[in-house]
Amino acid sequence: MVQLPFRDREEAGQLLAEALAAEVGLDHPLVLALPRGGVPVAFAIARRLGAPLDVFVVRKLGVPGHEELAMGAIASGGVRVLNEDVIEGLGIRAEVIERVAVRETRELERREALYRDGRDAVPIRGRSVLLVDDGLATGASMRVAVAAVRQDMPRMVVVAVPVSASETFAVVREEADRCVCLATPEPFDGVGLWYRDFAPTTDGEVRALLAAARNRVQAST
Repeated sequence: MVQLPFRDREEAGQLLAEALAAEVGLDHPLVLALPRGGVPVAFAIARRLGAPLDVFVVRKLGVPGHEELAMGAIASGGVRVLNEDVIEGLGIRAEVIERVAVRETRELERREALYRDGRDAVPIRGRSVLLVDDGLATGASMRVAVAAVRQDMPRMVVVAVPVSASETFAVVREEADRCVCLATPEPFDGVGLWYRDFAPTTDGEVRALLAAARNRVQAST
């Protein structure tokens, strides 16, 4: 039984890494972090499994004026997942969704260029891909990540998060091959409530962790 709240993303990653180390059938694993917050969690997992670490950039489509509420999400390759309940419940028009999607696509491309610094993405085909974030609220970003990763023919897709809303976890579990989560507290009320330190992860921290993970892999080969 995990003790909540987590100290920070690093501790959550270490605990999640131990749970994942017990998973069988993780052939040729690749850890893909949803930046920014998922990167410190994923770094601990990649280190524990001796696996490469890369980012998988997904952008939430926030409701205008209430950006923390996701009406959907987008990922590279034009993959989009919409939260129809939110869209219908708030009466959001198609042109509003498109306007937000165009803006977030520009930010997605900017972040991919920044984080990869000219390097190609780590190949996905035939690998056990672990998609990692610091938690799931609506799950829109993770659902679009699962759909997008499947286009590149992985051996399996494993979703790994320290904490999740229980209803969201049930939905994501149906879309991934496996789903590992340390806690599904109720009421949930937001990912940040389950961390004592939930300070935003910066672009600089993301780049530093990716560089450290690359150096570790290179040193071991």
